[in-house]
Amino acid sequence: MEPTGEQSPHHAYPDHWEADVVLRDGGTARIRPITTDDADRLVSFYEQVSDESKYYRFFAPYPRLSARDVHRFTHHDYVDRVGLAVTIGGEFIATVRYDRIDERGRPASAPADQAEVAFLVQDAHQGRGVASALLEHIAAVARERGIRRFAAEVLPANNKMIKVFRDAGFTQQRSFEDGSVHLTLDLEPTAESLAVQRAREQRAEARSVQRLLAPGSVAVVGVGRAPGGVGRTVLRNLVGAGFTGRAYAVNTSFDGDGGTVEGVPAHRSVGEIGERVDLAVVAVPADRVPEAVADCGEHGVQGLVVLSAGYAERGAEGRERQRELVRQARSYGMRIIGPNAFGIINTSDEVRLNASLAPESPKAGRIGLFTQSGAIGIAVLSGLHRRGAGLSAFISTGNRADVSGNDFLQYWFEDEGTDVALLYLESLGNPRKFTRLARRTAAVKPVVVVKGARHSGSTPPGHAVPVSRIPDATVSALMRQAGVILVDTVTEMADTGLLLAGQPLPEGPRVAILGNSESLGLLTYDACLAEGLRPRPPRDLTTAAGPRDFRDALSEALADGTCDAVIVTAIPWVGENGEAETGDGEVLAAALREAAATGPAKPVAVVHVEMGGLAQALAAAASTAAPTAPRPAVPAVAPEPPAPSATGTPAGTSGPTDAATPAAGRIPAYPAAERAVRALAESVRYAQWRRQAANPGKVPEFLDETIDEQGTATLIETLLGPDPGPRGRSLGPDEARELLARYGVTVRPALPAPDPEAAVAAATKLGYPVALKTTAPHLRHRADLGGVRLDLAGEDALRRTYDELTDLLGTPAEIRPVVQAMAPRGVDTVVRASIDAAAGAVLSFGLAGAPSELLGDTAHRLVPATDRDVADLIRSIRAAPVLFGWRGSAPADTTALEELLLRVSRLVDDHPEVVSVALEPVVVATHGLTVLGASVRLAPPPARGDLGPRTLPSY
Repeated sequence: MEPTGEQSPHHAYPDHWEADVVLRDGGTARIRPITTDDADRLVSFYEQVSDESKYYRFFAPYPRLSARDVHRFTHHDYVDRVGLAVTIGGEFIATVRYDRIDERGRPASAPADQAEVAFLVQDAHQGRGVASALLEHIAAVARERGIRRFAAEVLPANNKMIKVFRDAGFTQQRSFEDGSVHLTLDLEPTAESLAVQRAREQRAEARSVQRLLAPGSVAVVGVGRAPGGVGRTVLRNLVGAGFTGRAYAVNTSFDGDGGTVEGVPAHRSVGEIGERVDLAVVAVPADRVPEAVADCGEHGVQGLVVLSAGYAERGAEGRERQRELVRQARSYGMRIIGPNAFGIINTSDEVRLNASLAPESPKAGRIGLFTQSGAIGIAVLSGLHRRGAGLSAFISTGNRADVSGNDFLQYWFEDEGTDVALLYLESLGNPRKFTRLARRTAAVKPVVVVKGARHSGSTPPGHAVPVSRIPDATVSALMRQAGVILVDTVTEMADTGLLLAGQPLPEGPRVAILGNSESLGLLTYDACLAEGLRPRPPRDLTTAAGPRDFRDALSEALADGTCDAVIVTAIPWVGENGEAETGDGEVLAAALREAAATGPAKPVAVVHVEMGGLAQALAAAASTAAPTAPRPAVPAVAPEPPAPSATGTPAGTSGPTDAATPAAGRIPAYPAAERAVRALAESVRYAQWRRQAANPGKVPEFLDETIDEQGTATLIETLLGPDPGPRGRSLGPDEARELLARYGVTVRPALPAPDPEAAVAAATKLGYPVALKTTAPHLRHRADLGGVRLDLAGEDALRRTYDELTDLLGTPAEIRPVVQAMAPRGVDTVVRASIDAAAGAVLSFGLAGAPSELLGDTAHRLVPATDRDVADLIRSIRAAPVLFGWRGSAPADTTALEELLLRVSRLVDDHPEVVSVALEPVVVATHGLTVLGASVRLAPPPARGDLGPRTLPSY
């Protein structure tokens, strides 16, 4: 909201302070600076505040604001005097103001770094977390303006406001002076304040999803008079699913006679319903959606599912229409699924909601499914239904303009009805936040993701996401680091989800294979080896085996302590008349279920070929049942998730990994060995991640003793200068060497050699033997072109080599030769770190050379990295054996390499101005390592949205 007329004499209206936030109850509100145009809104707001709240604000009866008060509270310079308002429907529901003061409490300007702060929240909106959200935002504004501390005077009886300050997590001091509580808050974010902020974010966003999935009443807007059409179809599906709440049909063309459609009351508008409506499904043409949204917003609807198309998927005009839709809905405190959505389903018996175009609700189960594509959603729903799988919820968001996969991760993290989360994603609006939420959710339940549009080079139509410079392969690696089970196809997603939902996690990679087909057993064995599992030789029960033989063999395999999982292979057995008996799948299923139910809790999967009824019979067992052991509720306000135990199950909870919990009774069946094995392999890798998550590692304390953090900060400030510009600058070799040395990273100097005499002088200074290298951009690190010559033992060899290089590759000015002392022989590697605005800081490692680049054999980890992270980073590349004594060579000093990676990680984490570091090559010898080349780029750090106040994506 841009101001008009008189405003700040110092600063323009700070529109970057505007933000949409999700409140504690799941509704949304807008926070923005107060302007001179807000006088009437301020007066109206104040009139709706109770006398008690006014007394707490002003410490005296204050029934109305004077004209002078109104002027003071609406005129700010956005530096020393700042006011923010929270609005819903354009009207104020809360305000906060700070005034910069000196050490005596008098009005001041910079460099004074303290401000007095005061809040006022309308009584009807107290308890919604409004003041907490305002404190986060006003604190961020204050830090931006150089204010480091807030001071507040609060009456002792104002317990709510005292609690807001106390629970914020900031370092604070309290004293009692002159009948009031004096509070001082240090505004520097702390681990506690960040944990509190994220816990509140989780609770609010989960609640906003819960309001969408469990409404007490639903209105379908755009229901046609005649059968057919989107609106009428959704209404029919809603009624047919047995929705437990109240349903209404809305269309402006209905008669006002109180008739019905599909057996529910019909009305011309939401306003005519006369009762509270929690959720509205909008199925009208795009040009009529604003009218429908206004009708919903003005009558208290809490959320929208917009099925209407014609938005960002249609180009620039549609994108602007989509932005306006989000702005309009949020102005009323509503969240949106869509537009261009397929709908939502909640199979809970207490709700039975099918507000989608799916004609049949899936069976109730414990899998949550989120897709950004309606077509993919239909395919996955159909496939899961055929295999007898049940869902807890299904969401297809279409253009994902507001509610996203991040919101549903927040919801599923604490949802006791969901054991496995499946997500089909075509874009990540906030990769940094997604990996953070996925890591936390994966610590308590599996998260399986298919990433579409990985190689298209563009964002899918309709998706508004920030631009990321890092390749999709890097994002995928970071997702796996966060515990996400990343698969390639929706079929693999369903295969993996079925296994995880119905079976316990394996304790290790050892697999027993048994069945009545030797050939199918061998195929399964080969597939296990290809996936990195450790299969035992297949046990052939022969084609004469019957269900009892399968039962006994499975019981033996499960009881075997050297086996972590079992794959059963089955083909139709031949009857006495020589014909295949394909109809005994139900009998075999019962035998397998019996063995699995009575044996130790280990995952079991079945590979079958033309076994009639087998998959359906296996799926029928307890597909909708809750786990055998109760699942305690996850605390909604826990700053961090419960720590996983040694077995991978969070302490205090039970779940698929609990060794004492038998399988739920549902054994997944697969038509191909490769599919079953791939699903089991993903389960094995996830179980291993869960076990490792119990001990995530740490940053060694010895680093603190060899790092000059403050000196580095001063050096960076000097190197950047007073006005660096958004792109910053690349450091010269000497500057980079000096900067890295302050973090214990020594770069071997390379002296320029513009002519043979300079080369000889450089070699004399450094000492023979030396290397002569070209550093021109087109030749750097290209040993294959002959631009690097090693082990030059004397002046004659150096001069001869210098002439050869210039004759072969160009003049000295073109190739830029340098002389460098020889390093001990070892393995050439590359260490990099970079900061991406969307994904955050990333640490990368690989071997140097063209083969690694061509194969993309580079591993990545998020910064800050721990000792466990860097150890895994080194070992996760395919060429890692080269570092560990491959073909009889001496092992490289990976301990020194791990320390180097930790130092680089610490550098970019401590100093976000270091936006790029590349050490190439790093020669890792048997003892120690040598950094032969380094490049560093400095720039103003990108905004850290994950450290700032809670906000929804802006439009």
